[in-house]
Amino acid sequence: MRLLRTPDDRFTDLPDFPFEPRYAELADPHGGVIRVGYVEAGPADGPAVLLLHGEPSWSYLYRKMLPILATAGLRAIAPDLVGFGRSDKPGDMADHSYARHVEWMRAFAFDALDLHDVTLVGQDWGGLIGLRMVASNPARFARVVAANTGLPTGDVDMPEVWHAFRSAVEKAPVLDVGRFVQSGCKSPLPDSVRAAYDAPFPNEMYKAGPRAMPSLVPYRPDDPASAANREAWKTLTGLEIPFLVAFSDGDPITAGMGPILRRAMRGAAGLEHPVIAGAGHFLQEDKGEELAEHVVRFVRG
Repeated sequence: MRLLRTPDDRFTDLPDFPFEPRYAELADPHGGVIRVGYVEAGPADGPAVLLLHGEPSWSYLYRKMLPILATAGLRAIAPDLVGFGRSDKPGDMADHSYARHVEWMRAFAFDALDLHDVTLVGQDWGGLIGLRMVASNPARFARVVAANTGLPTGDVDMPEVWHAFRSAVEKAPVLDVGRFVQSGCKSPLPDSVRAAYDAPFPNEMYKAGPRAMPSLVPYRPDDPASAANREAWKTLTGLEIPFLVAFSDGDPITAGMGPILRRAMRGAAGLEHPVIAGAGHFLQEDKGEELAEHVVRFVRG
């Protein structure tokens, strides 16, 4: 596996992101050692909250939430998926698979950081990966927050807007990451913020991860990840782990999954599930402070 590493100077002077970068090294049978970047806020002995981002963002997406979680005494941990942010980037699209991304984040959370009693906050691919982690390691998790995400099996087709996004990513000669993040937000992003989302990718050579992720979503019943996701559904729906569904009111990609999660997950029963108004797909960007407050109340319960 050919690994690329974004130069550190790409991450200088990022607006509203004062968090010191940290790194964990993962042994990978295909690529040797992979370095995962992450940021952390809050007391080291506080309840662990694992904040998983999605496509094509990175841990910068959680900058509005980290201080609120930390002030509430929670240990907020936001890693960059492999191929994103400060994490190492497999240089070929073929190096990316759903199963590998699940294993990379599992190894980060449990082998490298040895986290227990975790609250998962997963949005977009953060949920697709994180929910698989919960299904295979339920004893490690205390609760789940699903935010504009799901666990597709391919038995039901993805919405048309997702197919349009997938096609746009495949066909774009230059993948404008900042523009794609902006397209998933209700609020306008300053140029400096869009530049921060572009920062991990000096040129097209570094973008195999963002290029690959849409093609890894199971949207046909015979997708390579469909069977594993079906098994994960069977496990998740039987777990008693408290499960909060915190979706926005303005995401056409995942809107249909919210009611399904609230109805199917045993741990969702009896909870008040917030609908965050005025936010798009990237609700951490549009209403991050509000989402953080819901997470704090859920954890402190």
